[in-house]
Amino acid sequence: MFVKDVQVQNQVGLHARPATFFIQKANEYKSSIWVEKDERRVNAKSLLGVLSLGIVGGTTIRIIADGADEEQAVNGLVKLVESGFSE
Repeated sequence: MFVKDVQVQNQVGLHARPATFFIQKANEYKSSIWVEKDERRVNAKSLLGVLSLGIVGGTTIRIIADGADEEQAVNGLVKLVESGFSE
C-alpha cells in the first residue's frame, strides 16, 4: 500500500471536468485506488464516488493505492492534482 497527501490546487476543486481527468488517469493503473477526504474513502475510479466527496480548491486529499503499480499510480495522480488540471 502506498499513500500520499496532496492539496487540490485549482480553485473549483474536483468538479465534473477535473474529476473526469482524475478518473481517466486512475483507470490507467492496475492497482486499487482510493481518494480520502475527512475520513471518507471512495473508489478513485468512480466518478460518482469522487464527486460525492465535494472536493473544493485548497482541500487536502489522501490518495491511496494497493497493487502492482501502486507507487506509480499515487505519484501520477498527485502530479495531476498538483498541476491544477491545467485550469
